[in-house]
Amino acid sequence: MWVLYSYGGFGDIHQTLDQLSEHLGSIAQLLFFLLGAMTIVEVVSIHNGFKVVTDLIRTSRKRTLLWIISFITFFLSSVLDNMTTTIVIVTLLSKLLSDKNDRLIFASMVIIAANAGGAWTPIGDVTTTMLWIGGQITTVNIMQMLIVPSLVCLVLPLVYQSLLIKGTFKSPEGNEAMSKTEPGAKLIFWMGILGLIFVPVFKATTGLPPYLGMLCSLSVIWLVSEIIHRGKKDHQHLLINRALTKIDVPSVLFFLGILLAVSCLETSGILHEFATYLDEKVGNKDVIITIIGLLSAVIDNIPLTAACQGMYTLASPEHNPDAYNFALSNPDLVSHGAFMFNNVQYFLHDAKIWEMLAFAVGTGGSCLIIGSAAGVVAMGIEKIEFIWYMKKIAITAMIGYFGGIFAYLLQYYLMH
Repeated sequence: MWVLYSYGGFGDIHQTLDQLSEHLGSIAQLLFFLLGAMTIVEVVSIHNGFKVVTDLIRTSRKRTLLWIISFITFFLSSVLDNMTTTIVIVTLLSKLLSDKNDRLIFASMVIIAANAGGAWTPIGDVTTTMLWIGGQITTVNIMQMLIVPSLVCLVLPLVYQSLLIKGTFKSPEGNEAMSKTEPGAKLIFWMGILGLIFVPVFKATTGLPPYLGMLCSLSVIWLVSEIIHRGKKDHQHLLINRALTKIDVPSVLFFLGILLAVSCLETSGILHEFATYLDEKVGNKDVIITIIGLLSAVIDNIPLTAACQGMYTLASPEHNPDAYNFALSNPDLVSHGAFMFNNVQYFLHDAKIWEMLAFAVGTGGSCLIIGSAAGVVAMGIEKIEFIWYMKKIAITAMIGYFGGIFAYLLQYYLMH
């Protein structure tokens, strides 16, 4: 696409190179951030450090277990990524539940909980991370504005499913909940959690890009891991160089390809024209973002988010200094973070459109099993059929999605 763009008469080759370098730099920040986060999570996983969380489960009632598992998933995915959290929890369920149908229902609720939990923090989902790194949202604001809608998105499906399940469960014969932890598991687990939480603090205090904070956290964990396992031949499988072989590199390369493609659409002006078309035909941006969220159940939410970043122009000192200065000097003309400058509509960071977009694309994918990374990995582990999920869970997920959208809009308009 960039080769076609360079020969399409849009500008000279030097201008195209500058545009490509700018976009590649922004994309590289996200990729290094993800590589660091994936490695930290994998290090915790190979130490079986997540047993610290799963050991807290003490119940034999299905309904109680459903609520415990869902809330553990919700809060765990807010600091880890939702895909990894889903892998950990769904694997745990296979050790806890012997009945296949129970595992399918629970795994489906894990998908909803993981997506809802990842939507309200800047490090819980790739899409919110993209918006955070892109400058559209800030850490404290997104957590304040989306924690309630995300909880509503989880609790409503939980209440609905709780009405449908009852009784107790039995664990598979001769199966422990989880295997034993490896040496240093608890230390690595807490260092991993604190290292991920440290990243937003690092960005707020230093002003440096988040990927540097993530790499700093990784370097400290790497050093501690080497010290713990130094000279022990039977601990070689616990070293970070082994963890690096297990991270999902194909997904990282997918992000690179899709984000480069979308950036070409943005640079050529196609996305801006599409945004103008939507505004003319639909008009209400609340409706537009709600539809985009539902589309994320069919179309991957990463290119959707990237497309929206290109469709709607951000006013910031880095992106559009003239528009940003205009907004600062004319606060009476800025309505809910949106304003017109030179016949172009701009949005400030933390404007309603970015907050709502982070929630919509993060949770809308739960409506179909293929709509999110969490759904795809659960589908692979438990062999969940597409039609089964659509019949049994799609309504449950949509109740949570529309409930969360309503909760966000109600909260926003009460505050403004």
